[in-house]
Order: sequence, then C-alpha cells, then structure tokens
Amino acid sequence: MNENIFSPQEISCIVNPQAANKKWQRRKKLKRYLQKNLPCQIIDFQGSKEETIEIARKQSLTQKIIVAVGGDGTISDVIQGIIEARREKDVILGIIPFGSGNAFRKSLGLPKNIKKAIKLLKEGETREIDLIDIEGKVTGIASIGATAKATQEKLQHNIQGFLGHVLASRIIPSLPKTEQQIELFDGINDNGEHFDKKTLNLRLFECVVGKTTYFGYSWKVSPRAKIDDGYLDITLYETSGLKYLLFFPLIYFGLYQKTQKHFKAKKMIVRGKDLPVQYNGEFLGMKDKFEFRVLPRALKIIVPRNDEQ
Repeated sequence: MNENIFSPQEISCIVNPQAANKKWQRRKKLKRYLQKNLPCQIIDFQGSKEETIEIARKQSLTQKIIVAVGGDGTISDVIQGIIEARREKDVILGIIPFGSGNAFRKSLGLPKNIKKAIKLLKEGETREIDLIDIEGKVTGIASIGATAKATQEKLQHNIQGFLGHVLASRIIPSLPKTEQQIELFDGINDNGEHFDKKTLNLRLFECVVGKTTYFGYSWKVSPRAKIDDGYLDITLYETSGLKYLLFFPLIYFGLYQKTQKHFKAKKMIVRGKDLPVQYNGEFLGMKDKFEFRVLPRALKIIVPRNDEQ
C-alpha cells in the first residue's frame, strides 16, 4: 500500500480495548505512535461482537481501508462487517495484532511486532484471499465436533485466553464419535483426482474445515490449507477422544493430520444429530445440518511484499 494513495479520512482503525488483557489502555504510547505513523480515524470503543460488526459495516460504506487492531476475534468481526456491507471488492483490510490469539496473522505471515505491523500497512502489497461461508458467517477456520464442544464449554464458563482453552480441553477424552454424512462437491482427493460429488458416511470425532493454517495459539490445525487456492481444506478425524488427546502434540504441530482422511472441495454439507460447530473460536450452535462454501478471492488484505517474505 502506498501511503500517498489514501488520505487519513479514508482509513479507519477499529480497536478492541479488551484485546490481550487490556494492553491498549496500559500502552497509551502505542495509540500516539499509531496516530503519528499511520494517520487515520481511530475508533476505540468497548462493545459487543455485534456492535463491532456493525461499526465495521458502517465504516466500510465510506472508507477505503479498515484496520483491525486486536486478536482473531476482532479481525473476524471486522471481516464480517466488511462482507455484510458488500464492500469486500472495494475495501482493503489491514491488521495490527493486539490480542491473545493471533492465528489469522500467523497464517498470512504478518509481523507479530506492532510497530512492524504498522510499517507494513504503509509498505506492503494487497492480496486477495479466500474465506469460508457457514450460512452467512464468514471465517478462515471452522470445526464440527470436539473442538466446537470445547469452545462451547469455554464460553459457558467465560474463561478467556489460553487458560480457557486448557480448561475446556478437559472434556475432550470423554466426548464420543458421532454418525455423520459428509457430502463434498467439486473436490480433489489426496491423489489429485477430481470428483464432482462424494458422499461419506462416517463416525467422526472431529471435522476441521480450513482456509487459514492456524487456529488459536499457533495450533497448526490445517497444515495443507492454502489461503487462495479456491477450495475448502477438510480433515476428517475418525480417532477416539482418548487417542486424540494422546496424540495432541502431533496434532498441534500439524503432523498427525496426514494419517486422517483429507479432501479439498468447494462445498461441503454435513448431516448428523445435534452437531456442534465453531468458527474462529465462536460457538455457532448445534444443528442437524450445516453447509460450508468457499468464497474465492473474497477479501483484499495488506500483506508483506513477495521480496520481503
């Protein structure tokens, strides 16, 4: 992005003041640094997820660049707002990582250092990336089964951050596998063979659908996902809860996944009984049917230039 192309009036920075245990309030110098090095409209507020989405939607109607200042939750809300405004072809997303979970940042190779992230917003280039649509909600990562139940547990007990993930994971060994019918459309198997439609009837512990590689705290949950290949990346776990927990270190680093069923597809329909689904750490709910679609080149985002990666 060339900083001379846009005026400060065309750039909005949406800040989550609760990100990373309220670092924003404790580091007022960062706000001054941002105002000096990236002149923009700073929207610093404390509101709900729905309010963040609505602010991002309204800002998208008039702005050229929306910068999400926060963690994965803030980024997800800002993206949702841009999509709901139907301005994804006109608005560019920027990211300043400032939360406890920065999986989206890591998946795109964005700098963790805040000052480097601000510098990137001025000197980086724009890239178009894919997203996942789950019945109107957009995300880079989603799952059905065990991690969705753990997400529900974490939110019910309102335990934030890494500790929340650890405590919620205690239920993993006791969770059963469930009968699921997976329908894949316009896909590719691991041998590179294309299929128009594939139906699988399986007993699954977990199904992960990814566009981004990482989830939460650097968990390499979808090691074969590519952010712009036009496909959902789907990993199907037929393992038990106890085995999942036993092999979790290998799952965390993306090694165990190659032993499980894996496909790429442009659409997936999952059917079962009371299936729990989460997207980007948000619990979507429990239903008997969910539909996932890839949204190719759905968002413009500022990333490092090729010669800097």
